[in-house]
Amino acid sequence: MTIRSTAARFLGASTFALVAFAAQPALAQDADTAGAESTDGQLNTIIVTANRREENLQDVPVSAATLDASTVRTIFDAGAEITALAARVPGLFVESSNGRAAPRFYIRGLGNTDFDLAASQPVSVVMDDVVMENVTLKSFPIFDVERIEVLRGPQGTLFGRNTPAGIVKIDTVKPGDEFAVDGSVSYGSFNSISADGGVTIPLAPGVVSLRLSGLWQQRDNWVDNGFTGEEDAYGAYSEVAGRAQLLITPGDRLSILGSYSIRDLDGQSTLFRANILGPGDNELNDNYDRDTVFYDAGGRNEAAYKAEIATAKVDYEADFATFTSITSWANSEGRSRGDIDGGFGASFLPVMGPGFIPFPSDTQDSIDLEQFTQEVRIASAANGPLQWQVGGFYFDSDFDVTTVGFDFPPAVTVNHTNESWAVFGQVTGEITPALKLTGGLRYTEDEKQFAVTQTSFISGPGAQNRTVEDERISWDLAAFYDVSLDASVYARVASGFRAPTIQGRDVAFGSAPSIATSEKIMSYEAGFKSEFAGRSIRLNGAVYYYTIEDPQFTAVGGAGNLVQLVNADKGRGYGFELDSAFQVTPDFLITAGVSWNNTKIQDDTLAVGICGQCTVTDPTVVLSGNTRALVDGNPFPNAPEWIADVTARYGVPVGNGGEIFAFTDWAYQGKTNLFIYESAEFNTNNQIEGGLRVGYAKTDGSFEVAAFVRNITDADNVKGGIDFNNNTAFVNDPRVFGISARVSY
Repeated sequence: MTIRSTAARFLGASTFALVAFAAQPALAQDADTAGAESTDGQLNTIIVTANRREENLQDVPVSAATLDASTVRTIFDAGAEITALAARVPGLFVESSNGRAAPRFYIRGLGNTDFDLAASQPVSVVMDDVVMENVTLKSFPIFDVERIEVLRGPQGTLFGRNTPAGIVKIDTVKPGDEFAVDGSVSYGSFNSISADGGVTIPLAPGVVSLRLSGLWQQRDNWVDNGFTGEEDAYGAYSEVAGRAQLLITPGDRLSILGSYSIRDLDGQSTLFRANILGPGDNELNDNYDRDTVFYDAGGRNEAAYKAEIATAKVDYEADFATFTSITSWANSEGRSRGDIDGGFGASFLPVMGPGFIPFPSDTQDSIDLEQFTQEVRIASAANGPLQWQVGGFYFDSDFDVTTVGFDFPPAVTVNHTNESWAVFGQVTGEITPALKLTGGLRYTEDEKQFAVTQTSFISGPGAQNRTVEDERISWDLAAFYDVSLDASVYARVASGFRAPTIQGRDVAFGSAPSIATSEKIMSYEAGFKSEFAGRSIRLNGAVYYYTIEDPQFTAVGGAGNLVQLVNADKGRGYGFELDSAFQVTPDFLITAGVSWNNTKIQDDTLAVGICGQCTVTDPTVVLSGNTRALVDGNPFPNAPEWIADVTARYGVPVGNGGEIFAFTDWAYQGKTNLFIYESAEFNTNNQIEGGLRVGYAKTDGSFEVAAFVRNITDADNVKGGIDFNNNTAFVNDPRVFGISARVSY
């Protein structure tokens, strides 16, 4: 029986049941709320939907952290994109070598360094209940947000797509029964503009409501081209996005939410900078100038992407359970080109620089993707000693990735298809008033196919057809115990897996596609959640240990300019996370988080390609005439050992219902190895970035005006590297000063 036919039977039956119940008289669901009101001197209650229903964060047996709408807007004040979420909560890291188009997420050190547009990741991004699987969908702009939740550890018995590392869950503001307007606008250095907001319009109060929201971000060029002499040649972008949501509640029990979102990005890909590291250390050298690059190619590093997402969510509240159907279609298309070697000329040409350039590299990648998802769930009524949920998920994606090496034309196009379906369920039982036990189960089938549809004289003839598939059961068990009214402890054991993966980028350069088999994770976690001192202090923590069989890694770059999937024999990680909040006075709030993560590759035979010019510190061997690094004992790539974040807000009441306030936020990223092998150059440590806002606000949240600065110390932080050609790297955004205003009424 094929995946498609089995999934169709299951989903067809489930949808029929949903429609049958929806045909009965029906109650408008309450809109999601970000939190509850608190009294002066107490912390606000944080409401999360980690268990697919609204709950107090303190009652959820999962290591989770949240970012509220105000904090998110502050992070994006200067026009930042989704990688700005890195290190904003313990255990979360985000980076990209594809500009604003294809971010890579890591939780507890688990992620994928593959820069290809077809890369799979063990971290799921779920926006408004829809899985954003492809990396170009994961970069969909964040605006008009209610909250962001980060769920750490394997998830799958409650969510659509199985994920072994965790979930970044983004919930936007939904239509309501009352007219409402909120938004923000900021202007800063480099003519940076960021504006987002939304308006809710009750078309038929209590029955039909419309929410319109949008985003506009732009920045001018500010980086000179030292090779051509052109000033202000790079660094610009312009991005617009919009969302329309229509909520229909024809009866007391039925709600139908339709959503349509679009995104249009016209910008530039990452600015790679040749030979700015070392040699022999990871320090930025004299070749580095934040305001200057030296390019002779790359077509001005243009990047242009568009996306659209259409979703229909139907909820029906029966007496004993809620029936939910989420149907979504998404399209993403675009291209990005870059001067990958980061410099000009080459060793066999009359000129080259900065530093040694073995050969030029000018590459463009493009994608044309369609994704369809269908999820159905049946969840028990919220009250009662026994709560349960069952559901099913179907996923289908089909996309082409075209790679053009302008030094070695013509283009190569590969087609990827992925079809997956799953059934899952979870039950929570109240054993005693203080003790709850939770168990979940998931069955998944996943199939991927690969074919070359356009070849070049380098890649050679043939479709290079490949098919991989797997089926697997994953599960989780958790216990949650209330030690007192203000403190709880929990323990959780969870399994997960990432399906087999095919990587075909190397076909463009004459190599066969590579395949990685499924990786399987077992995760063990214990934690506590507490509020004390009259609910003025919140302290949540967790310790974890996980093992992975056949972990998937990407051997990126190396002197051979290859991107190869590999399976190590084993891997393991352990560490802790701590989230805290302190309401020092009614006008003074401090939040702080920290995580420590120790990861290790366990495979004494795994050997991978190395850089052309860097100083490799791993043992090496010669295989088939090529020098390779033995990576046993290395940390996982792009897995920061330490992550920490601190925010503080202090307000001084003035006038009638106003205050003068100051808000500062800081993020710390500790030692991070960039690749699967270790070298003196390609690692980072002790990176700190901070921001500050000072202004006037109404205490009811209706108005705020402020001056701000992002990257207040103007820190030059290396965010990634390119190793196949020279010691190339890319860095963070510069300091930006600006002013902003926010309204809500």
